Amino acid sequence: MATHNDLGIQGEEMARAFLLKNGYDILETNYRFGKAEIDIIAFKNAMLVIIEVKTRVSTYFGNPEQFVSKKKIKLLTDAAHNYIIKNDLDAEVRFDIISIIINSQQSVIKHIKNAFFHF
Repeated sequence: MATHNDLGIQGEEMARAFLLKNGYDILETNYRFGKAEIDIIAFKNAMLVIIEVKTRVSTYFGNPEQFVSKKKIKLLTDAAHNYIIKNDLDAEVRFDIISIIINSQQSVIKHIKNAFFHF
């Protein structure tokens, strides 16, 4: 089984491929601002999409998307604000989560749009 970091890298690669297949333009990956990191910044249909990728090997402790904390949401919104200002963007913004389960039995990707309003 892959190490924790390898699993995360594999999940982010799967998420990028999924997004490209579904018509998203990827602008940045692993964008850092202070203590925050945005896994993927993409653009589709005049919408800037900030994407957090969560990858796990099982749902034993819960679905991957359940591990996005309020603190993480705050860090992501701060980083997104910085990215928008830094790049002088004028676009609607949406925060999504791509939840991935990878193990020897399955590989499942779930794209949750407007994710922070679901919790």
